[in-house]
Amino acid sequence: MKLELDWKPLALVPVVALVALPLTGSVSTWLTLTVAGLAMGMIIFIIASGLTLIFGLMDVLNFGHGVFIALGAFVASSVLGSMGDWTGSQELWRNLVAVFPAMLVAMAVAGAVGLAFERFIVRPVYGQHLKQILITMGGMIIGEELIKVIWGPGQLPLPLPEALRGSLLVGDAAISKYRILAVAVGLFVFGLLAWTLGRTKIGLLIRAGVQDREMVESLGYRIGRLFVGVFVVGSALAGLGGVMWGLFQQNLIPQMGAQVNVLIFIVIIIGGLGSTTGALIGALLVGLMTNYTGFLLPTATQFASIALMVAVLLWRPQGVYPVASSR
Repeated sequence: MKLELDWKPLALVPVVALVALPLTGSVSTWLTLTVAGLAMGMIIFIIASGLTLIFGLMDVLNFGHGVFIALGAFVASSVLGSMGDWTGSQELWRNLVAVFPAMLVAMAVAGAVGLAFERFIVRPVYGQHLKQILITMGGMIIGEELIKVIWGPGQLPLPLPEALRGSLLVGDAAISKYRILAVAVGLFVFGLLAWTLGRTKIGLLIRAGVQDREMVESLGYRIGRLFVGVFVVGSALAGLGGVMWGLFQQNLIPQMGAQVNVLIFIVIIIGGLGSTTGALIGALLVGLMTNYTGFLLPTATQFASIALMVAVLLWRPQGVYPVASSR
C-alpha cells in the first residue's frame, strides 16, 4: 500500500512567509528577508543533514558534530587563501572553480577525521546515549583546541569571492548573490540524499539494516561498514555546511561549530529525529523566523527559534515528520 505524503508540515514554510508579509511593511523588504531566510535555512540544513543521518540511521547522539563544521570552514579558508587569483576575479566561473574545490577538500578532510572519530571515540559507546553525549562533547573540545593549534585562537576572515559579493535587484528587492548559491547547493544536497536513501541499493540496505540488522547480515552484507560510511558522509556534510556557514558569516572562530550546534539540534527536533525531509522543513522555518524576527524585533531573535520549536512540539510532539512515517 502506498503511503500518502503528509502535506501539512510542507505548508508551514509558505504559511510563515505569508504571515510575515503584512508585518514587514513592503513587498521588497519581505522578498529580501525571505530569500535571506531560505538561504540561511538551506545552509543550516546542509549542516543538520549530517547529524540527522547519524542519529536516524545509527542511533548515535553525536554532540561533537560541531568540530566537523569548524574544521571544514578552516580547511576551506586555507584552500581559498591559496587561490587569490581565482577568488579575486570578477568572473563568476573563476570564483566557482575556487569555491567548489575548497568545498570538496573540506568534505574530504572532515570525512577522514570523522572516520577516526567514529573508530576511536564513538564505536566504544554504541547503544549508550549518556556516554555518547559526554564523550563526543569531549571530542569536540579536543578538536577545537587542535584547530587553535593549527590556525590560531583568533578570528580568521573568510571573505566572499569577488563575483559572489553584492546583490541582484529584483524590482526594489536586493537579493544576495551568495544566498542564491546557498539555496542551490542546499537543494542539490537534499535531492541527492533523498535519491540515495530512497532509490539506490545502498540506501535500501542501510534502511533495512536499521530495521533488522541481523537479517541483512545473514544475507552476507556488512552493515557495520555501511554504518561507518554513514558516519563519514555525515561528517563530510558537516564540513560542507561549515564552508557555507563560514562564507555566510565571512569570519571564522574555532568555537563556531559549538555555536551552530544549538540551531542544529533545534532543527532536527522540529523535523523529527532522523528525518531528512523533516530537517529540511525545520531548517527553512528556523531560517525564516530568524530573519523576520531580526528585522521586526531584534531583541527577540535568540528566542525566536526556541519559541518555534516549542510551538511545533505542542502541535506534533514527535516533530513534523517522525522517523516512523518518513522512511
